[in-house]
Amino acid sequence: MTDKQKARIAVLGGNFFFGTSVIAVKHISPSLMPPLALTAVRIISATALFWIMFALNPVNTGIVKKDYLRLFLCALAGITMNQTFSVLGMAFTSPIHASLLILTTPITITILASVFLGERMTILKALGLLLGISGGVLLVFARDISAVAGSKQTLGDMFVVMGALSYSTYVITVKPLMMKYKANHILQWVFLFGLFAALPVGWKDLRTVPWHSFDLLSGFCLTYVVFGGTFFAYRLMNYSINKLGAAVTGSYIYTQPFFTTVASMLLLHETLSLPKILAAILIMSGVFIANYKR
Repeated sequence: MTDKQKARIAVLGGNFFFGTSVIAVKHISPSLMPPLALTAVRIISATALFWIMFALNPVNTGIVKKDYLRLFLCALAGITMNQTFSVLGMAFTSPIHASLLILTTPITITILASVFLGERMTILKALGLLLGISGGVLLVFARDISAVAGSKQTLGDMFVVMGALSYSTYVITVKPLMMKYKANHILQWVFLFGLFAALPVGWKDLRTVPWHSFDLLSGFCLTYVVFGGTFFAYRLMNYSINKLGAAVTGSYIYTQPFFTTVASMLLLHETLSLPKILAAILIMSGVFIANYKR
């Protein structure tokens, strides 16, 4: 098996973990854990795992002093804000809604890159943005309140969009660092800095978690979110970026809603409605057109 074939399997695995972890989050939050507490556990655990790996294989990261401020800003946007908004969104909306709205990430990246990096806004990009935003608006405001989501679905949808916007800000901010340092070194620092910002926010809720109420399934879901949906997913995506490049790796984001939808329909008995299907067509078409290259 070639390195590229391994990388394609890795990116599918990463998107599988990202997509199916939504189901695990839904099982334990907010019923057993407040979303902010789950965010804190997720970041604490992932930070510990990344630094344990570094301790087992210590190398000189070569990070210069002036770049630590940018790393902190990356952590604030990509870890603290993204993880907080994403988990809040997953807790309050349906898994299918969350996975489709996460697809707005490439669209917000296109907008921010045009504003802050001076990338040219072409007609295709503008058309793609229009389609993607239309799909997102349809999904958020469609009165398709399912039993899986509950009464706070619209609020949850908005949190997911804010999480996508936070991650897009992280991608734009981290781009200069990715040209200078290894992805694993960047991850260990952004998770550490993100921990310092996330722990004070989630500490109060973390102290109220009824750990004695966790059964075997709930414990498995929490472990899956920490290891599968965070640590392994980031590692697999980084491996793919290294072998295939960011553009090819990013194109596989389309697989996330597929994994989430299948898992949600099998495990949570969620149904596909007409607004969800139309929104999926609009968002996916918009992402494809906005990122289309001859």
